[in-house]
Amino acid sequence: MNRFSLRLFALGIALGSIGAAVVLAAGAYASTKSPTTAINRVTPASERPPAQESGQPVIDWNRVLLSIVNTPGAQPATIQPTRNFAILHAAIYDAVNSIDRTHEPYLISVRAPRSASETAAADAAAHTALVGLYPAQQSALDADYAAELAQVPEGPAKDKGIRLGERVATDLLAIRANDGSSVIPPPFVPGTDPGDYRPTPPNFPTPVFTTWGQLTPFVLARGDQFRPAPPPELTSEAYAAALNEVQSLGSATSTTRTSEQTEIGKFWNPPIQNFWNQIAQTVATANDSDLPTTARLFAALNLGVADSAIAFYDAKYTYRLWRPVSAIRLADSDGNPLTVADPSWLPLSVNTAADPSYPGAHSTISAAAALALASFYGDDQRFSVTSPVLPGVTRSFTSFSAAAEEAGLSRIYAGQHFRFDHDAGLMLGHEVAPFALNNALLPAHDSSGQPRSDRKPR
Repeated sequence: MNRFSLRLFALGIALGSIGAAVVLAAGAYASTKSPTTAINRVTPASERPPAQESGQPVIDWNRVLLSIVNTPGAQPATIQPTRNFAILHAAIYDAVNSIDRTHEPYLISVRAPRSASETAAADAAAHTALVGLYPAQQSALDADYAAELAQVPEGPAKDKGIRLGERVATDLLAIRANDGSSVIPPPFVPGTDPGDYRPTPPNFPTPVFTTWGQLTPFVLARGDQFRPAPPPELTSEAYAAALNEVQSLGSATSTTRTSEQTEIGKFWNPPIQNFWNQIAQTVATANDSDLPTTARLFAALNLGVADSAIAFYDAKYTYRLWRPVSAIRLADSDGNPLTVADPSWLPLSVNTAADPSYPGAHSTISAAAALALASFYGDDQRFSVTSPVLPGVTRSFTSFSAAAEEAGLSRIYAGQHFRFDHDAGLMLGHEVAPFALNNALLPAHDSSGQPRSDRKPR
């Protein structure tokens, strides 16, 4: 637990720790991850130079951001948290990589001396980025920063690293300042036709992030780049099968859902990106990843997750499909003889997420995150996950892909999604992640030793 501030330690207790038994092997996503495995291969500890700095600072700052987004009122309601995770870790990556120089920069390339401290650069970049994103949290962030920097020996290397990290994060924040995240969406007008999304009972929440699909992506060319095909027609057998499944398995009073499915439905209910960042912490720690590798791991993970969120919001507000609770209560209006209305139906989780149903967010982000992690460590991993909503419950997996599948299916058990939402989400994540992994953070030189880019340092 070296390098932890008291705030970080408290977060670990609050959220629960994730088991750290991790082993390496091949992947169930082999058909889609093979191009990226070689790109992000982790150098075994036995092959690394002895002077490599620890990746712990990246994990520490990731925990700080997790603490912020889990603090009521700290996360701006109009900003999707995935954006801020991506900015934080892109800043850390570009700062560290400006010294390490083994990979292409994400956006910011500074001519930094190799004598600069990578750890100080990572700490300064993280602190500057988070203060810019959460100015109200500056006092606590300053305390975290002081605790982190206290681990770095005083001297010119530390000073150079600090200046570098501050510059990189400041430049990156300026680049993202006009990315569309501050746009005030117009009032949402619910549809009234069968299949149209409308706020859901019992709390009827106002739809969120209605224009997030138009946000400037981090790696994708545009939010609709991989937009999935439309969901099944309401009158189709496929639609009826999916509705009947969630009506049975996802009901608050279901008699067909097993006890394990109930646990799964509740377990994964919190924001899905938080789980995958915690899983990344576990894997990076178990593999003793050095600082440049850990910085690249979290940047790859969160750039892909952020773009996945942009992509699924684009699709959600393009198709505007009603949620299961609306579909089931109004099934007598869908024109499908294979569905039966239940006007009092409620999902296991009671309340429904405040956005359209198709595609599933949990499935999209989980598929993208699993591929990103597998590109570094291989898919077949043994790890355990805990959930803040079910203290004392641990779920264990033998692969990233198995965790992604379960996280997606949990939304059917929770009554939040149709199966075709899940399937489309997995497919979308499988398209976004490989694109991001093959178009950002690449090795600085190709297999023949030639530079990949003529980008000049700033």
